[in-house]
Amino acid sequence: MRAHYRAEGLVEADLAGHPMDQFARWFKQAAQASVQGMVYEPNAMVVSTADAEGRPSSRTVLLKQYDEQGFVFYTNYDSRKARELSENPYVSLLFPWHPMARQVIVTGTARRTGRDETAAYFRTRPHGSQLGAWASAQSSVISSRDELDAAYEELSARYPEGEQVPVPPHWGGFRVAPRTVEFWQGRENRLHDRLRYVVEPDGSWRAERLSP
Repeated sequence: MRAHYRAEGLVEADLAGHPMDQFARWFKQAAQASVQGMVYEPNAMVVSTADAEGRPSSRTVLLKQYDEQGFVFYTNYDSRKARELSENPYVSLLFPWHPMARQVIVTGTARRTGRDETAAYFRTRPHGSQLGAWASAQSSVISSRDELDAAYEELSARYPEGEQVPVPPHWGGFRVAPRTVEFWQGRENRLHDRLRYVVEPDGSWRAERLSP
């Protein structure tokens, strides 16, 4: 099982000055590829965390916002990922845009978003997703699917469509402030282009090429 990449290359002269500007370029292209049916959920990213002993875990999460401050996702603060981030804030993100022969790999530190920002995003979620944030005690062991469905139905009766659902106190966002951002472009003969931004002590960024 081997794919032969013949994609256009990535050179230093074409990079934006800031990694988030470069990410915006690639994300826009991935979103366009999604419209064409090439990429499924371009905002899906693999979030890798580690506990206090350094034992890693990974899962796919949806990116909900990005700006010069970093990448934002939302979760239950009692989930495994959130518990691990409370012990060890170092995190890695991976955007796997395989049909485009592209990846973006981020390393950085995660901090909780403020409650006002969390509430503003929560209000944009579909009604069912708002109820789901209450119904699921994420990462905990449950006896059956019926238990989860019963919790959701109870909440649905309490907060019918059109009625405001309160923001769960145990639910909110994380913003990942990047320290490195690598843009990986597949090339022929496994001689891929890997250009990585690294933050400097003064907050500026330098770009460097990595051997594939």
